[in-house]
Amino acid sequence: MMEKMSEENMEEVTVLEAQIELLQAEVLALRCQQKDNLKDITFDFRGQMQDAMSCMCGQRRGDEKETVLSRLKEVVEELEEDLKLQTQRNGISLNSCTTKTLQSSGRKLVQQLCISGHCSELVFQVEFQLSEVKEGSGCERTISDLNVVMDASDLQNFSSFLSGVEESRDLLLFFSTVRTFSDRCDDRRRTFQHFQEKYPSVVSLPGGCRSEVMILNHPELSGCVLFVHWSVDVSREGGVSPKMELLTKIPERALQLFPSQPVGGAAEAFQSLLRILGPEAAMESVIMAVSLSQDT
Repeated sequence: MMEKMSEENMEEVTVLEAQIELLQAEVLALRCQQKDNLKDITFDFRGQMQDAMSCMCGQRRGDEKETVLSRLKEVVEELEEDLKLQTQRNGISLNSCTTKTLQSSGRKLVQQLCISGHCSELVFQVEFQLSEVKEGSGCERTISDLNVVMDASDLQNFSSFLSGVEESRDLLLFFSTVRTFSDRCDDRRRTFQHFQEKYPSVVSLPGGCRSEVMILNHPELSGCVLFVHWSVDVSREGGVSPKMELLTKIPERALQLFPSQPVGGAAEAFQSLLRILGPEAAMESVIMAVSLSQDT
């Protein structure tokens, strides 16, 4: 009985050894195939690189070189034209876009993107994760971990909106609102600059043309100053609304000389002018009154 069991064990061992030998042979064959594939890939890559370098260094035939360079020039010109049209259409210029792959499989791709650019003089940087999941013949894309940084010191009214965008991960809302906000700021800049050039003895812009405040001060009315405060507010939902106010600074001595004059009503009168005439005409009416037609 023992001898029979021993013979059966020996037969099993022999079978297992034969299977092991077959597996080792398959592993060896696969390793050889892997080396051959790697050689082919390396050869193809080196060949392509050598062709490109030869072309760039002028070592290829003249006709071949001219054809390649001509085609490259056409592609670059097409990309430049497309970028120009996109910039003109949406007013946003992109300076850089970097992509880092965090996960890649047959069904899912996760990438970390960082985009920097500017809209007029507003500089921004947007970072987010983009996930692509294949669903049948289609592909579902989702955005997560959105972070927006804007390089500006006077965007207090923009902070609430940025927080809302990061929570909702609505990139389209961000870019459209940035464009609208930038346009309204450019309107203010052009208007302030226009009046400063037209009425240089009355209008001053201590903070520059992009500041929110324009000062009106007649040289012969020392201490009497009017401030036009023009802010551009942005709601959390992306609504952009310009807001203009007229503030006065009148010395106490001057107020005592005209106790019956409604000096404090200047702000309300300015709001009425805004509703009737619009921003530029209302501002010019105030400037004309302060300047006493000095610069006209």
